[in-house]
Amino acid sequence: MKKNLVSIIILALLIVNIALTAIMMFSVIGTNGKTAALVTDIASAINLDLEGSKGDAQVNVPIADVVPYTIADMQILLKKDAPAEGEEGEGKDHYAVLSITLSMNSKHKDYKTYGEEMATREDLIRGQIIEVVQQYTLEEAQSNPEKIQSDILERVQKLFDSDFIFAVTISNKLLQ
Repeated sequence: MKKNLVSIIILALLIVNIALTAIMMFSVIGTNGKTAALVTDIASAINLDLEGSKGDAQVNVPIADVVPYTIADMQILLKKDAPAEGEEGEGKDHYAVLSITLSMNSKHKDYKTYGEEMATREDLIRGQIIEVVQQYTLEEAQSNPEKIQSDILERVQKLFDSDFIFAVTISNKLLQ
């Protein structure tokens, strides 16, 4: 008789355990779904923020439609550094020697107007590039080249009042 009573108690505890496990699983599944949705929302917000920092409009142009225009070997005087401790006057002169490549979308409506005759507007573009780069010290230019690229892109797009130029690349960068 004692064996039957112990078996009945074990069976009752087993049924209670199964019932409580089922309740726990249903409550965890609901919470897990909400947590997964929250993580997805946070991940998408972070992704949007990273893409937004590269420019106002992230443009995906097929490589076949990209027309590069290179302005080679620009020598630009950088903003003077603060004088070193114990020195008087302003800091040293530093120069940047850059080649800038503008990536243009050949399928954009303004490409026919501006893009095909970029050589005639090169001096205007050089002026915008010089104004942007001169705002940076040597240390700032070395530590944050992406900011310089985005500032140049913004100024050139403002110059043309168009976004047919969608990317700026700095190559052959020599900072001294």
